Amino acid sequence: MTGGRPRLTFAMAPEVRQRVFTSERIAAFAEVADVVGILSEFESDAAREVLADTEILVTGWESPPVDGVVLAAAPQLRAILHAAGSVKHHVRSEVWEHGIEVSSAAAANAVPVAEYTAAMIVLANKRVLPIAARYRAERRALDVEQRFPGLGNFGKRVGIVGASKIGRNVIELLRPYSIEVVVYDPFLSDSDAGGLGVAGVGLEELLATSDVVSVHAPSLPETRGMIDARGIALMRPGATLVNTARGELVDQDALTERVLRGDLFAILDVTTPWVLDADHPFFDHEHVLLTPHIAGSLGVELGRLADVALDETIRLAQGLPLEYPVQADELSFTA
Repeated sequence: MTGGRPRLTFAMAPEVRQRVFTSERIAAFAEVADVVGILSEFESDAAREVLADTEILVTGWESPPVDGVVLAAAPQLRAILHAAGSVKHHVRSEVWEHGIEVSSAAAANAVPVAEYTAAMIVLANKRVLPIAARYRAERRALDVEQRFPGLGNFGKRVGIVGASKIGRNVIELLRPYSIEVVVYDPFLSDSDAGGLGVAGVGLEELLATSDVVSVHAPSLPETRGMIDARGIALMRPGATLVNTARGELVDQDALTERVLRGDLFAILDVTTPWVLDADHPFFDHEHVLLTPHIAGSLGVELGRLADVALDETIRLAQGLPLEYPVQADELSFTA
């Protein structure tokens, strides 16, 4: 695909394509590539006819899986560009075995999650959420320092669980603040932690000594329940748990019990199940901020994902290497 116009196909659920790839953005792709199709499935004869002429496949959320059968129908396929985060749910191992390049917009999707997280950490230490709840309920002057001693960000310790793309972005966003940041990640060496300007610590130490604990580990069999009942019990009174990763990483029953005791705060963008029962106490408790998985790319932020796929298309058309390649061996330790 050097020096020519690659032939490109979009493959994802129609509603996803409409949200991420507007007509204006598709027109931008058409300036550098021949858009030969927009698919939501690979089984029909019409879809296979498009696949037979496709060199680049741009995928997104709810993309149909690309396996050996699809590859047989797409003999000219050279690259899959995923305009979202993880590719593990739709890109099968045969893709790499066939030498097809894979790219992901995970780094771009990490940006709004990190922005959301950094904002919530600052609000958590300032005790904005419970103070606002009390002010709304009482509607009179409040002695906030008496009710919430130690509020503020100066000198606080923030523990990052998982030095993922998002975790690293959060560390960078917190750099201007007078906050101590520590990290737990079994794959992060002391020298790598030093390069990030933070200290690596064990999970128990992080939980026991942090004013805010923010979870950014991938959801893998070995990470599910990693913050268990014992870990939650270790958290200091008045600490806040922020989870924008996956609900199954935290023992939610133990977290609920601790929050209801009144000495722990929680900012949760993810839970288990994905939507809690309507009568769950988290919905009404003033120590909890519950949001319906809004930290990731939404609204105008979706344009960043499309831009990454477009930039990767331009690089391929120019014979340049991908900016954000994904290797098969990364799937065992990434989300």
